[in-house]
Amino acid sequence: MMIHPDLMLTLANEHHRELIAERDRARLLTSARAARKARRAAKNSAARGRPTGSLSSCEPYVAAPAR
Repeated sequence: MMIHPDLMLTLANEHHRELIAERDRARLLTSARAARKARRAAKNSAARGRPTGSLSSCEPYVAAPAR
C-alpha cells in the first residue's frame, strides 16, 4: 500500500508539532515546579526572624518591660 506524499508530509508535520507541544508542556511544568519549590524554600528559611534550633536564644523576642 502506498501513501500519497502529501498525506505523508502532513502526518510527519502533525507528529512534529505534537512533539514540540509535549516538550513545551514538560518545560512549563518543570519551571512551575522549580518556582514553587523556590517559594517554599524561601518561606521556610525565613522563619520570621526567629531561630530555628531547639535551644532558646539569649535574646528575647520582644522588648521586656522595664523593672
